[in-house]
Amino acid sequence: MSETNRTPTLAMAACLLATLALIGCSSSVVREPSRGGSRGGRPATPAQRPSVAKPGATVVVQRGEGLYRIAANNGIQMADLAAWNGLSPPYSLYPGQRLKLYPPGRGSSSSGGSSSGGSSGTRPSAPAPAPAAPIDSGIRWRWPADGPLLGRYVANEPTKQGVDIGGAPGSPVRAAADGVVVYSGTGLVGYGELIIVKHNEQWLSAYGHNRKRLVNEGQLVKSGQQIAEMGRSGAAREQLHFEVRYNAKPVDPLLYLPAK
Repeated sequence: MSETNRTPTLAMAACLLATLALIGCSSSVVREPSRGGSRGGRPATPAQRPSVAKPGATVVVQRGEGLYRIAANNGIQMADLAAWNGLSPPYSLYPGQRLKLYPPGRGSSSSGGSSSGGSSGTRPSAPAPAPAAPIDSGIRWRWPADGPLLGRYVANEPTKQGVDIGGAPGSPVRAAADGVVVYSGTGLVGYGELIIVKHNEQWLSAYGHNRKRLVNEGQLVKSGQQIAEMGRSGAAREQLHFEVRYNAKPVDPLLYLPAK
């Protein structure tokens, strides 16, 4: 997004939606289960039991699911599941995202407990950051819109997780590569009419501020196919906000798109 457009990041908005769905639109924040034993020597509650890792096992995030629900369904503390997958608050998830149910380095070892309490064991290290340049993903990227570059990606800057491309109202917005639409709607605050395309298990692209969406969730799209009309929904002017994400983490689209 442009520097003047202060809106929540795509990651934060997606997590917020999932959280609201889980807690019935409560205004309270989902809190991490308390660490360590309970006060007064009372037995620990089930929420405080150590996590049971499942080496080699993964789970695919479904629409509307949040980290707390996934962790509870698999007998894992939410804090552990977040650490194992390199997630930090607000624990953003996407439909189709794959989560590991075991700590790094435990993919082929025997299962065992991993306590989220005050154990003396070494805390699992976070996964390596997204690559700074394209990897051999089998994706041939193309520009999603014609027009001037209004804003650039800035690493670790939550309001600049993609690029902004200007254009006239109604200008075509095209899929940057072959894929399937995993989100098409207006529910993510700050992105207006938004489309998210999944290209494979690691790569996603997002297209925000559209005037009109032309594709539905579950629809297969081809590279260069028009999927929306450029607009200013959720923005101060007509523009396309375009993001590329590797394993749900934003990367600089200019490192992947062909040079103009």
